[in-house]
Amino acid sequence: MMRINPTRMELTRVKRRLVTAKRGHKLLKDKRDELVRRFVLLIRENARLREAVERHLNDAMRGFALARAVMDAQAMETAVMYPSRQAEVLIGRANILSVRVPTIRLAENTDNTTIQPYGYAETSADLDQAIETLAALLPELLRLAELEKTASLLADEIEKTRRRVNALEYVMIPQFEQTIRTITSKLDENERGAIVRLMKVKSMIADRT
Repeated sequence: MMRINPTRMELTRVKRRLVTAKRGHKLLKDKRDELVRRFVLLIRENARLREAVERHLNDAMRGFALARAVMDAQAMETAVMYPSRQAEVLIGRANILSVRVPTIRLAENTDNTTIQPYGYAETSADLDQAIETLAALLPELLRLAELEKTASLLADEIEKTRRRVNALEYVMIPQFEQTIRTITSKLDENERGAIVRLMKVKSMIADRT
């Protein structure tokens, strides 16, 4: 319970704070529920995309392994030394319920053509396919990075919001309600005492007359 003077002014002030706390509690609960809904959607999309990306990455790694088995180590190293594709990545910010999350996109002018920086006669077809697979995966990898960072930020915000909701629901609101009951009880007690004193005074005056 809060330690305050049991006056009608304090009672009015605490009642106003209780109304504000209940309004804030409702808003925070709504925010928490919406954050959870969006978080679940992100997690589902992240799981679907991660499964697809990992499947393609496994294919690419298998291709590199097969190429290494039939190619000279020096030739392999030379073949993968230079990039087969250049990309411009745009990093920005978006707002989800007051949570600033990253956006990661390929620039629209990015060339999607994969160019092998080596002669096909010197390399394995498995290596060619693996490099093409990795180059094609770039947009999905960027989207996956965006999803995972966004999900992490939303999870942090959900936890913070949950703590605020619990603090209001189980600490502040009950504290305000208990304080209001205590002040009301004290005011009623004072009022009854004043009435008793007034009745005694009237009785004393009546006895003297």
